[in-house]
Amino acid sequence: MTPNSGPFPAPADPWQRVLQGGAADRPARPLVCVVVPCFNEERNVGPLVQRLQAVFERLADQAQFELLFIDNASTDATVARIEALIAQDARIGLIVNLRNYGHVRSPVHALLQARGDAVIGMAADLQDPPELIEAFLVRWRQGAHVVAGVKAESEESGPRWWLRSQYYRLLQRLSSVELVEHFTGFGLYDRRVIEALRLVGDQYPYVRGLVSELGFAVEPVPYVQPLRKEGRSKNNFASLFDLAMLGMTSHSRAPLRIATMLGFLMSAVSLLVSLGYLLAKLLMWEQFSLGMAPLLIGVFFFGSVQLFFIGLLGEYLGAVHGQVHRRPLVLEKRRVNVARAEE
Repeated sequence: MTPNSGPFPAPADPWQRVLQGGAADRPARPLVCVVVPCFNEERNVGPLVQRLQAVFERLADQAQFELLFIDNASTDATVARIEALIAQDARIGLIVNLRNYGHVRSPVHALLQARGDAVIGMAADLQDPPELIEAFLVRWRQGAHVVAGVKAESEESGPRWWLRSQYYRLLQRLSSVELVEHFTGFGLYDRRVIEALRLVGDQYPYVRGLVSELGFAVEPVPYVQPLRKEGRSKNNFASLFDLAMLGMTSHSRAPLRIATMLGFLMSAVSLLVSLGYLLAKLLMWEQFSLGMAPLLIGVFFFGSVQLFFIGLLGEYLGAVHGQVHRRPLVLEKRRVNVARAEE
């Protein structure tokens, strides 16, 4: 008897169900849901909606349109502005979070709640040009699972752009999968990608790396990122550092291996240095004086290296800790004009 034979059929693999179908199965006029996470963006939501409406008015014979805002407990008039927009356009919906859940969990929750054959994620600050959506749809119809908006250039300061570029290059070298440089999450995701993210069930997902990890076809679309014109950026040093460490700990074990190898190397160097000092002392007993400076420098050097790698190990343990708790991505305060995902 073969392993798959018997009176009961083998259970269907949910991953295979997700992967069924291809570009030929995509509808001629798909439903496209644009997901926009926001926090204190009262000045930007109105102009963003106007630009999105203009884009989909041009594409009316090619795609249907929905817009889903998810608000991270804004303290300004963002929610009121969005509710006024909903009263004018029934295609707009809103999820209001119970509190601010950060810049990772809230957007992913909105992606999982979105309907449609394709889901587009973008920021509310107008630095992600809505006019790229037409190019996204062209690449999606050609068979791409993910169409990534890639920043070819940016109008931000030169040092900040240089630092971002160096981070992406470092992450690319350390990662076990090929990641898309300067891809911040702005792009189009096929319905199968959204369902795959749901199956993964990551509690703190690095989505732009996860799509590469799963093996979906990613098609880049370059653009020039403009400066923010209204409001203040919510990406401070702490949030950017959090994203940087999340990308590294999620898709690479190289730092841990480097720490192990460096530990062996430094142990060998320390042994050689100590033997050199011993030999010098034996040969020049009266003339050779060790002094306190080398001892202090060595203690501080090794102490700082140990603290660095203990902190790195803590990042990995913290990532595991977050997954073990299995907390919900967000808790919702209320919904406006949005059906439940299971409905």
